[in-house]
Amino acid sequence: MKSCARIVVASLALAFCATTAQAAAPATKQGTGFDRVVDAVVAYYHLPGLAVGVIDHGKVVYTREVGTLASGKPIDADTLFLIASNSKAMTSTLLARLVQQGKLRWDDPVTKYLPTFRMYDPWVTQNMQVGDLLVHHSGLPEGAGDLMLWPTPNDFTPQDVIHGLRYLKPAYSFRAGYAYDNTLYIVAGQVAAAAGGAPYPTLMRREVFDPLGMTRCQIGTWNRDEVGNVADPHVIEGGQYVAISAHGAIVHATTMEAAGGVRCSLHDMLTWAGNWLVPTPQQLQWLSPQQRHAEWTPYNPMPISKLKREWDGTLFWGYGYGWRIGDVDGEMTVSHTGTLEGMYSAMTLLPFKKSGFVILINAEADNARSVLIEMLTKHFTAPDKARSVQSYADELKRDDEQRRISRVPDTSSRKPATPAELKNELGVWRDPWFGEVHLCAKGNEVQLASAKSPTLTGKVMRVGDKYLVHWAHGDAEAWLRFPQQAGGTLHMAKVDPDADFSYDYEDLAFTRKGACE
Repeated sequence: MKSCARIVVASLALAFCATTAQAAAPATKQGTGFDRVVDAVVAYYHLPGLAVGVIDHGKVVYTREVGTLASGKPIDADTLFLIASNSKAMTSTLLARLVQQGKLRWDDPVTKYLPTFRMYDPWVTQNMQVGDLLVHHSGLPEGAGDLMLWPTPNDFTPQDVIHGLRYLKPAYSFRAGYAYDNTLYIVAGQVAAAAGGAPYPTLMRREVFDPLGMTRCQIGTWNRDEVGNVADPHVIEGGQYVAISAHGAIVHATTMEAAGGVRCSLHDMLTWAGNWLVPTPQQLQWLSPQQRHAEWTPYNPMPISKLKREWDGTLFWGYGYGWRIGDVDGEMTVSHTGTLEGMYSAMTLLPFKKSGFVILINAEADNARSVLIEMLTKHFTAPDKARSVQSYADELKRDDEQRRISRVPDTSSRKPATPAELKNELGVWRDPWFGEVHLCAKGNEVQLASAKSPTLTGKVMRVGDKYLVHWAHGDAEAWLRFPQQAGGTLHMAKVDPDADFSYDYEDLAFTRKGACE
């Protein structure tokens, strides 16, 4: 990574100006090529909206926005999208700013700032450092504790997350593997607040958004009507995209902000990207080459998927402080994606080419994002090896269909469970970190409802001799595994084993606390 640091230093004399959509050059031959890619992806996946921006050798050469807002106005370069886990690099940069200011160190113990912090293993608690919070090697299972973060809205607080971590059993030894988590980024946000002497949203605006001129980015509590131009997420229902309506004008601060709660526009995300690719002298004073190097150092190797090997020839893939560092066709890439409630984002940077791109989609669109990432990356790394949009998309579709056939059980015989057949299981159950759920009769059916995550309310269905919960709001269904004897533990598991890992039902262990009221 020393060579990457030299690239940063060598960029001192280069200035970056994030160009608006009107100042970009879609009419060029290059821009026309990007248009064809975007148009093909939008058409294949019927996307309701997206914004794409491309930087080449330090300059914005292309921007494109597609779709309309609920107001009927077109999406533009100032439209706000939830960037989800692309927020993690911003949280890491906030911490880097505090390190640069001497307010904390990467190797400080977390308990120095959060004395009540506990992991399941006391030794891990004692040895967990600030940097460990950011690189997914804590020993936690993938997505552990995420049900405290979403679905939203819910009643969990950052303090609930910190308290709940002590009950989450490790899946592997500390610093001995990789499993993506979000909960420790919540801890990182609270560390920043303690060290910086202000709430996380205040610090993010003061230390990151304002110095870089990211004027549209939002975090914390804000007013949608006053800010304006905000994209609504879309999910697939009945084979088509349906918008999730906003819950009033006020957007409230949420527990998961430090892991995935930032909203930004395409214009601001290109500003953010330019700061990394071609930082100005002022930006290098704002965040030193030393701290940039720290963020882009791969601390934890990540597994390389079969697809990445076949499509990109990837030989190395590792996680830094809020960034993924790897290689594509022999070129170094620094990247991340974001996925949350019908909002998908991606940023890929190629430091040695001073190039990269940003993708913002207001829809549940995993495969669309993957195809766009591949097509835009290949433009810089190996244009002669690029396939068509349809070729990549069809391959992903076939893989999904084969996976569902081989891994997703058939639950079509489901019938509503009755209170009579589950009379011995009805009651109030409690998990030490998730809290209470009520498994109670509702008319002639049985309902399971979470006390602190109200959208996780659903009908219990019987499939043969098994039971599952069909949630009212379309969340990933869960098996209910009742105890075999009195006083035993109620467990849950995803019906689709490949559903989003944030539905970490497998980490729950309920004990019965009383009867239904």
